[in-house]
Amino acid sequence: MSKVAVVFPGQGAQYVGMGRDLYEHFPEARETFMVASEAAGFDVARLCFEGPEDRLQLTEYQQPALLTVGVACWRVLAARGVRADMTAGLSLGEYGALVLAGALDFADAVRVVRQRGRFMQEAVPPGRGAMAALLGLEAERVEAICQEVAATGAGVIEPANSNLPGAGGRGG
Repeated sequence: MSKVAVVFPGQGAQYVGMGRDLYEHFPEARETFMVASEAAGFDVARLCFEGPEDRLQLTEYQQPALLTVGVACWRVLAARGVRADMTAGLSLGEYGALVLAGALDFADAVRVVRQRGRFMQEAVPPGRGAMAALLGLEAERVEAICQEVAATGAGVIEPANSNLPGAGGRGG
């Protein structure tokens, strides 16, 4: 017997134009975008479809946009009979998983992730920090590279987490 798992993405999956086809072809998607726009206080569809790219990169806007597209995708599938046996999400994606599981109302999730994104942005303003995914390096090598770069005066550079074996970070 096969099972269906739905996994929602985290930040980094966004791009201008995301969700447009769903919006144009499926009423469930249009309704999802409408609810999101009202909850977020900005036109989520316009941001997703037209950008601008630099605004879509700001976590305060990016997080509600990604959540909306993910939930819209799910709602289109669910309206056509697809049922999830399990759900999960990576970082921000956890909120989509909570919505799918019925543990969090979608409009509430949009409001929460907009605030979450705003707080993250305030903690590290745009242009003041960066994150990179490293694959295929052992944790010791990643730490050595971070120490070498930090020694040049570039600032604090630390491995933050390891999402899978060989990802070169700490934690999990």
